[in-house]
Amino acid sequence: MDPMLTIAIRAARAAGDVIARSLGRVDPRKITAKSRNDFVSEVDRQAESEIIYILQRAYPSHGILAEETGRQGRHSEDYLWVIDPLDGTTNFLHGFPQFAVSIGLLYRGVPEAGVIYDPLRQELFTAKRGSGATLENRRIRVTNSATLQGALLGTGFPFKDQRFVDPYLGMLKDLIRDTAGIRRAGSAALDLAYVAAGRLDGFWEMGLQPWDMAAGILMIREAGGMVTDLTGGERVMETGYVLAANPKLHQAMRDAIAPHLSEALRREMAGP
Repeated sequence: MDPMLTIAIRAARAAGDVIARSLGRVDPRKITAKSRNDFVSEVDRQAESEIIYILQRAYPSHGILAEETGRQGRHSEDYLWVIDPLDGTTNFLHGFPQFAVSIGLLYRGVPEAGVIYDPLRQELFTAKRGSGATLENRRIRVTNSATLQGALLGTGFPFKDQRFVDPYLGMLKDLIRDTAGIRRAGSAALDLAYVAAGRLDGFWEMGLQPWDMAAGILMIREAGGMVTDLTGGERVMETGYVLAANPKLHQAMRDAIAPHLSEALRREMAGP
């Protein structure tokens, strides 16, 4: 196995151990609100510290972008680790069993390796650029669903940024009409891993951060899927507007979403 992927797996499992041991034991006094509906606990910080320690010990010259502590390290222009130590913190704090550790490695801005680890189910999703994606060392592929009919989609509600509520509800209304169902489980990292593994046919969300998706984007692409922004553009890591599915379903989802994108949203995705 690639040595960088091996280190990422070690770090993810170590963080997962911290999380699993702490489930149901979090001190409410040590939970703080970073912003509206966005919480952080001592477990997030401990898990992140564990990941950073392992990565920096193995690759001291690499840069790190972590959800709780931001940019650190020597800010390598080549390698950047993008870390979400506990994706699905609100689920974790409520004992809702859907959360994960996500670690992605970018090489000159391009996803190179990724690990998503579910510490409760002890499921390990991995990907290496050019080498495919795996779940517990078994190759995984996206589904071949070509249309919305019968498809099972994942999503995330825009609970942090109210600008997205109205366009999102329009998308939801049109997509739910033809599908077999839409799931909102609360961990974007796991949702992306589930698309790669064929558990979900597609996924879309607005307002994600790089640490939510750095690993999952690579995983889906290595499993034969497409990940773009909502218009089909490539600036998904910069904008946080995510659309993921196999190529045929991706187009069907884009067609359903397009009427609900305002000019302001299109300009935001297009960039400067």
